[in-house]
Parts: sequence; C-alpha cells; structure tokens
Amino acid sequence: MLRTKIRAIFHPEQFQGWTRKRSYFEGWYFKVVNKDETKAFAFIPGIAINREGEKHAFVQVLDGKKLTAHYHKFGKNEFIPKPDQFEITIQHNHFSEHELKLDLPGIKANLQFSGNIPWPNHWYSPGIMGPYTFLPLMECYHGIVSMDHSINGQIELDGEVLDFNNGRGYIEKDWGKSFPSAYVWLQTNHFSRPGISLKTSVAKIPYLGYSFVGFITGLWLGDRLIQFTTYNQSVLRKSLIDTQKVELVMENKNYRLEILAHREAATALASPILGLMDGRIEESMNAKIEVNLIDRKSGKSIFQDVGRNAGLEVAGKIEEIILL
Repeated sequence: MLRTKIRAIFHPEQFQGWTRKRSYFEGWYFKVVNKDETKAFAFIPGIAINREGEKHAFVQVLDGKKLTAHYHKFGKNEFIPKPDQFEITIQHNHFSEHELKLDLPGIKANLQFSGNIPWPNHWYSPGIMGPYTFLPLMECYHGIVSMDHSINGQIELDGEVLDFNNGRGYIEKDWGKSFPSAYVWLQTNHFSRPGISLKTSVAKIPYLGYSFVGFITGLWLGDRLIQFTTYNQSVLRKSLIDTQKVELVMENKNYRLEILAHREAATALASPILGLMDGRIEESMNAKIEVNLIDRKSGKSIFQDVGRNAGLEVAGKIEEIILL
C-alpha cells in the first residue's frame, strides 16, 4: 500500500489517500457542457473521512443552468480506487480520465472523453502543484487531469435524454484536510475558438504556523501552456474581489495576464472541513471571464477574448487574499 501511495505522488490524477485514516478528503471535478451550451453539469465523486476515522463516499451533481445541486452519499466500501491509474468506482458509477458513467436517482450518464490536455508532469514537478507536491502537511493539494477535451455520449435527466456529442469538458481534483480559509477559483474552456482553456486560483495557504497567498494559473492556447504560479517566479500584481467581479493581474518573465470575471448567480456545494463535507461554497457555471495576455517585451496583446460557461467560486475570508 505504501508503495502504491509513493507512486501516486508522481501522478496527481490518481487516488492519493491510500494510507489516510482521519481528517481527509479527496474529490474529482468533472465539468461537462453540451455543444449548444444549453446544458452544463459538474459531477464530483470523492471520499470523506472525519477526525474519528468514519468514512463515506459521495457523488455531487451540480446543474449549472438550473442552479441545483444534489449530494449522493454512499458507504465507505462503495469507494473503489484502482492502483497505479486514475479509475474510480462508487457503486454503479464509474470515473476515469476518458470516461464517466452515472447511475443515480434522476440522472444517468454515459460519456466518453477524447483529446485530453493534461498539465505537464515531471518527476521533479508533478502536475500543477509543482515542487509543493512534496511538502507534507499542506491543508489542500490540487491537480489538473485535463484542461480541455471533447465529449461524446448522453445524459438522461429525469427521463429526458440530453445529447452531449461534440461537447467540451474539463477535469481537476483536490485532496487534503480542508479547503483554504479564503480562495477564488475560476475556469473556462469556451472562447471564440476551440482549443483555448483558462484555469486560475488564488488562495490563503497556511503552512507550519505561517501563511501566504499562493496562486496557480494556466492558459492553454491550443499548442502551448503559459503558466503563472507561485513557484515559477511569477508575481501576483492585483487581486480584487467584490460582489460583482473578480479582477486578477499576474506576471511571469515574459507575459502579463489580466483577468476580469463577472460574477453570476451561484449554487451551494458541500466542501470539506477536516475531512467532513460540512462546509458550503457557492459555485457559478454561467460566469463570463475577460482575458488579456500581453507580451511584456513588446507591450502588445497576443490573446484577448471572453470565456463563457465559466466555473467561478469565491469563498471564505476574501479580505485575506485582496491585493491592490
């Protein structure tokens, strides 16, 4: 089991909690949007373990257009992760990087994913956490399974069959003890042309009695990933969050990225606090995000567009991550 856990460290998409017995959660986030952009769902399978070691599995279902969310709870033995690859089964529900099958009350799904765009993975920098992957005792870890991919298949919702052929999808995950005390997260892969994807998060990161504001951002431009992260010497220049918008500005040695997200009506989701899924966060799947990528040397904009169907979460003591 320990050997499986060590191997999984270098593959963040896989199950990480092989030896965890208390105060632990792990969950994957599958976002799916149909071709016409009239239907959008997030499916979140996972496992939760409280301080006493009591476990349960779950699948959350967020309907981004109807603004509804349902939490389906399962026994601990229903959660079956596969060693050495990303493949999770929870009762009759199956999840992997290339497939999602659901059999839940009121909703069934059979979706296939292709053309996945993973975050680059190196032995010295596994996934989006980079070298922070190797720091023990962090409150929350994060992983990207696919920045963008095509969807084929269908979802049956309350007896109605929804066509998801040629839809677009995104997959990420989190694991640890709790979500940060303050964070903003946003993601969109619906721009004026396909093959573009943006993911960013800014959070208050506690560690060994200290804390700092960390950020991780990736802009996939169809043939390359431009990264802005705490560990690659990027700088967060601005972080302004209010009830109407989220404004972020960050720079690396070559580029300046300006993000303006317009907040929309959101839906409450369960979130982890010391392993228990007792917290509540608000997520929108209808936000719009203005993006401007500027070449610092020439001062010219090399990518400027507006992302649609954006996932957006603003949670916690936001004043802790405000930077003007």
